[in-house]
Amino acid sequence: MNCVIKGASYILAHTPDMVLENGTTQTTEKIVNPNSDYLKELPSHLRSYEDAVKYLPNQTYIGNMHPDELGAIPQPWTDARVEGLDKRTGKYGEIMPQEEFYILMQACDVFELVRLDKDFVAAHKEAFLANPVIDESIAARVHEGVDASEVEHFVNDEHAEPLYHNHKLVGYVKRAHDVDVNLSAHVMLENMVSKASAVLSLLHLLRQEGVNKEEITYVIDCCEEACGDMNQRGGGNFAKSIAEIAGLQNATGCDVRGFCAGPTHAFINAASIVKANTHKHVVVLAGGCTAKLGMNGKDHVKKGLPIYEDMIGGFAILLGQDDGINPVVDTEHTGRHTVGTGSAPQNVTSSLVTAPLEAAGLKVTDVDKYSAEMQNPDITKPAGAGDVPLANYKMIAALAVKKGELEKSQLATFPTEHGMVGWAPTQGHIPSGVPYIGVCRDDMLAGKIKRAMIIGKGSLFLGRMTNLFDGVSVMINANEGIKEEAGAVSQEEIKSLIGKAMKDFAASLLAASEDAE
Repeated sequence: MNCVIKGASYILAHTPDMVLENGTTQTTEKIVNPNSDYLKELPSHLRSYEDAVKYLPNQTYIGNMHPDELGAIPQPWTDARVEGLDKRTGKYGEIMPQEEFYILMQACDVFELVRLDKDFVAAHKEAFLANPVIDESIAARVHEGVDASEVEHFVNDEHAEPLYHNHKLVGYVKRAHDVDVNLSAHVMLENMVSKASAVLSLLHLLRQEGVNKEEITYVIDCCEEACGDMNQRGGGNFAKSIAEIAGLQNATGCDVRGFCAGPTHAFINAASIVKANTHKHVVVLAGGCTAKLGMNGKDHVKKGLPIYEDMIGGFAILLGQDDGINPVVDTEHTGRHTVGTGSAPQNVTSSLVTAPLEAAGLKVTDVDKYSAEMQNPDITKPAGAGDVPLANYKMIAALAVKKGELEKSQLATFPTEHGMVGWAPTQGHIPSGVPYIGVCRDDMLAGKIKRAMIIGKGSLFLGRMTNLFDGVSVMINANEGIKEEAGAVSQEEIKSLIGKAMKDFAASLLAASEDAE
């Protein structure tokens, strides 16, 4: 039984005040250089919600623009606009404004850790409840709010993390334990943001695909945060807590971590679970990361650019058993960066791309589209990291030339023909391969492409446990219809056999009756 992709959702939350208060570049600067010119100039570089919505990579992320269309527009895209592409909602999800995202965070809280000013709630609750993905169960979880004096008390005297909107204090996230740093207000805020953005992704997935919630029995979360206390710092379980808020009463689940490669690891694991018939419907999802807000802000401000990293990202992917229609996940030919692979770029690409292709009897050019690190070049190029997707495509093309599968004259056109420009926010795990899965499904259903490869890469050395790099890849193929396995008996043959057996049985009864007479 093959596993197929039955749907995908992608959401963004515009959180400019969180850039100032929670992005690690800014929080670190406040400690080491509190009077820096960067901190003084930063607020004037923050985008309005309207500008963030009009930004074409964001419209691409939620499904209002195809990556190929974005690629046809010259970079940078700072001031690029397309008439009609200023929508909050898209085919895959939405761009939620900060004020509504705060209310969603509070609604996802089950330990009374998130509290908002009652005047703030009164001003924005109606708009929040008007969102079609917010059902009655979530609406019932919205607290009416507290007095401004309580907010100030917890922030000033109880070590709570402040929540600002338009630079005004409107709420807080308090600590969940007096001495446990794993339950500090800082950690609880990070985890609540990740949980809320994952919940929003899941709600959009359920709505757009019309999924029966009771049919989803397993959820895998693959964000980059860690949920636990001093006795089990990363024990989890984000997945089950997200399923609880979304109302998946029959679901269990677990968390899978692998830095930026985590989503692709989780995607392969989920597909394997479905193929093994352990679960018929599995959701892979992840929320975003506050730490990476404004991560490259210093370079952007220095160059007079907006703070592009003002978006919390999220996604959710539904996997199910083969229906003869949706794209098939090839779990038999996966790429993997092994312990012995090494960190040389050529070795990494060979292990993730050419090795699984050779095992499947395919060439590099047999894959219509590759999706690796779909980082937005508007963000990475000013910071000195270059165009990350383009660098990946050039390496894949170079290996194809080396193997004799591509002519040198085709090197320049390979990135356009077999790749895409990057459009995902730099939310760590979010850009790594998975932003393309929704587009891939649509393009395969439309007959535009037949095969794609999702590549996840991760930096394991960040944890200081190993110097190793990491990565996995998996192919997605257009569905050619459900085929009967070799040696299997068809339904018509079964009917024929049953009919013959019944005739033989009737004949034997008649013969026995005649003998008795």
